Amino acid sequence: MRTQRQVVDYSLRKRAVLRELLAGRVGTYDVCDASPYLKNAARFHGEPTEERCPICRSENLTHVHYIYGDELKHSAGQARTLTELPVLAMTLREFQVFVVEVCLGCDWNHLVEQYLLGRDGLAGDTEDGAEQGAVGGTAASAAVPGPAARRRREAQR
Repeated sequence: MRTQRQVVDYSLRKRAVLRELLAGRVGTYDVCDASPYLKNAARFHGEPTEERCPICRSENLTHVHYIYGDELKHSAGQARTLTELPVLAMTLREFQVFVVEVCLGCDWNHLVEQYLLGRDGLAGDTEDGAEQGAVGGTAASAAVPGPAARRRREAQR
């Protein structure tokens, strides 16, 4: 996605958990503990993958995308499909996405990655053009502050 930024990948943590499981320091019940809500979210909002479950190796994993952010208000914490995320990214300033992989067979679940989405990721592309137009334009266009000037004013408050 074009506005995706500040990506955190949890693959090293996943490898460490699997290594602990194979060494016998962690039990299967400790890592295969998906809640009924997570399993329902995977069933109805999840994106199937081609990757096999590292525990049972009989089912493919499903990715669930959870969204969080101040602008979401009561929608924060909901699972969304991958096709809904670009639409939300163009309508909201900024929100966090957490991707969780789930096995519907053995209840394995693990955080895969997290990242930010939203219109604020596009601001770097338009700031220069808005400021140049205000500097070289007429007095009327200079009176209308651009997005960069608005952000500076909000930061000063």
